[in-house]
Amino acid sequence: MKIREILRDKEVTLSFEVFPPKTVEAMPSVEFATEQIAKLRPDFMSVTYGAGGSTSKSTMKIADDLQKKYGTPMLAHLTCVSSDREAVHAAVNGYLERGIDNIMALRGDIPEGGRTDHTFPYAADLIREIREIAPDICIGGACYPEGHVECASQREDIRHLKEKVEAGCDFLTTQMFFDNSTLYSFLYRIREAGIEVPVIAGIMPITKRRQVARTVALSGATIPQRFRTMVDRFGDDEAKMCQAGVIYATEQIIDLISNGVGHIHVYTMNRPEIAAGIQASLSEILRV
Repeated sequence: MKIREILRDKEVTLSFEVFPPKTVEAMPSVEFATEQIAKLRPDFMSVTYGAGGSTSKSTMKIADDLQKKYGTPMLAHLTCVSSDREAVHAAVNGYLERGIDNIMALRGDIPEGGRTDHTFPYAADLIREIREIAPDICIGGACYPEGHVECASQREDIRHLKEKVEAGCDFLTTQMFFDNSTLYSFLYRIREAGIEVPVIAGIMPITKRRQVARTVALSGATIPQRFRTMVDRFGDDEAKMCQAGVIYATEQIIDLISNGVGHIHVYTMNRPEIAAGIQASLSEILRV
C-alpha cells in the first residue's frame, strides 16, 4: 500500500525505522530485531540505506522479507550518494518487482573521503528521476525543522525543500527534534511557503548518554534544558536512562498528536523494546 494513501486515510499513524547490518555476520540479529518490530503491526516501516549505498542489497532484502511475511507496507531508502542512473533504475525496478511501491529519496551521507561529484547532486534530482521511471510510485523526502546543517539559512533550506516537493515528493519526514515548538514553527513556515504535502514527525528516543553528542553532531538538533537535566540525572544508569528516554519521546508524541500532528515516525535503532514501549503507551491514543 502506498504511504500517501495511509496518510490520507488515517488521522493518526505510527511507523518505525530500522536499518540493515553493516556486515554479513550481523544479518541474523538484525533480521530478528526487525521481525520483532514488524510484529507490532505499525502503519508502515522504513529501511535505511548505508552511507554510500554500502548496505543497498540488505535494504532490499529486509524490506522484501518483512512485507511478504507480515504484510507491513515498506518504505525503502534510496540515496544520491554513489548512485548513478543505471543503479537508480535497477533499484526502483527491483522494488516495484517485489511489490514495494514506496521510496524515501535522500541525498545521503557522504562517506569520509568519498566522492562529492554525483549523477544526482541533490535529493530533488533523484526524486525527478524516480518519478520519470515510475510515475505512480510514492516518494518521500526529508526535511529539517531547524534547517539542514549544511544550509546557510532556514529560508534557503525551505526553498530547497519546495524544489523537492515540486519534483514529485508525496510526503516529508522530519529529522529528529527534541522541542516540539521547533516543529510547530517549522510547519508554519513551510505552509506559508506553499508546501502542502503531509509531514511526518521523526522522533528519536535517546536511551543512552553517548547518543546525545552524536545526535547533535549529525542533526544539529537543539537539546532543551529539560532534556539535558534528564540525561544528567539518569545518564549513568542504563536502565533508568532507557526508561526516561522512552517516556520523553512518548510525551513528545502525545503533545504532537494533541496539536494535530498525527503522523509519527520513530527511529528505533533496531530495538524492539523501544518500539514496543512507545506503542504500548499510545495504545488508546492510536485508536483516534
